[in-house]
Amino acid sequence: MMMMMMKWSLIVLALYFYDCIGAIDGTHIPAMIIGNDSSNYRDHHGFTSPNVLVACNFDLEFIYVFSGWEGSAHDSRRLTDALSRRNGLKVPQELGF
Repeated sequence: MMMMMMKWSLIVLALYFYDCIGAIDGTHIPAMIIGNDSSNYRDHHGFTSPNVLVACNFDLEFIYVFSGWEGSAHDSRRLTDALSRRNGLKVPQELGF
């Protein structure tokens, strides 16, 4: 029974991640910001930290890193910016995105 459930889980995962080429996530890196800009880099917990957007492939290799956004910037804003830059994040066109 357990083997059958594991097999079913793998099938569901394969269907869910079909055509998936990697993963994207954002994180906050604690930093000390000096000057007038420091308040822009406060996250929702009140700490000073720039936002970092990272993409990796399934070999756990970083394929894109974009830092410098303010601490409270939303994920969709950072992703849109990363996709629109000349040397930004590239998604293969054959995937239809």
